[in-house]
Amino acid sequence: MGELKVVRWKRHGHDRLYANLPDGTAAGWADCKTGTITIRLAEHRDAVMAVLREHLSTATDALAPSETPVPASVLPPLTPDDDLALNSPGTALLPKVTETSAGLMTRVLARIQGRPADGDSWRKGMTGERRVGAELDRLRRHGWRVLHSVPLPRHVDLDHLLIGPGGVFTVNTKNHPRKAVWVGDDAVRVDRGRPKPYLRKSRAEAKRVQRVLERYCGFAVPVEPVLVFVGVTDLKVVATQLTVRVYREREVSALAPLSGVLANDEVERIYAVARHRRAWLAA
Repeated sequence: MGELKVVRWKRHGHDRLYANLPDGTAAGWADCKTGTITIRLAEHRDAVMAVLREHLSTATDALAPSETPVPASVLPPLTPDDDLALNSPGTALLPKVTETSAGLMTRVLARIQGRPADGDSWRKGMTGERRVGAELDRLRRHGWRVLHSVPLPRHVDLDHLLIGPGGVFTVNTKNHPRKAVWVGDDAVRVDRGRPKPYLRKSRAEAKRVQRVLERYCGFAVPVEPVLVFVGVTDLKVVATQLTVRVYREREVSALAPLSGVLANDEVERIYAVARHRRAWLAA
């Protein structure tokens, strides 16, 4: 319970207590008006229930919110050139695939020789993003908003951004066809190879997105990282305190029923900011 920080949040008629992990990830929250507690990370259920019940017993309107409202920054009117809602999955990788791809005969020869051809890594990444993007697009019918290939400074991009009643999720796609993946608390190994920093980078990505959205929305926006593996033969998650959701591509549908984190007007406001290219220029 000591690792959780309780933050009070009042916006748009809501009065909530968030129980956050040290890295800022919301493990759960309580509605100060109704006393209802919502658990976001099941592995922290007992600690969240205990710490929020303790704070609910003393929460009153006389207590000042833990964060002072900050006026939201203003974006210019949205134009088609700046509208990221028009991006399809893998859009950001397409130029790299085109620029680096070898010809058909060269790729065939490389495959026969068992070596990668120029552009293979970019092509594999784009394939993975398209497969995960198709799965995420299915969530639109459940009230979710989806963005793909969100450009960030320094020639990087966010694979997917999911916004809906269950919160905001940054989705990082990793395509490892015919590979076995092992996930611990802080490391990911592919076919028992060297540890990869996927988890650390996913957490950093979520915090980066949270800063941008809160700057332009003017209210607290809890953002949670998601790591999705494509084409793997086995996915073993042995972490005990994992702060990143981990799925295979077909398992992202587990996010569909999540709710109770954002009101409809908050979802629309966040989506309006997130789809604007200029919001991310200084992310």
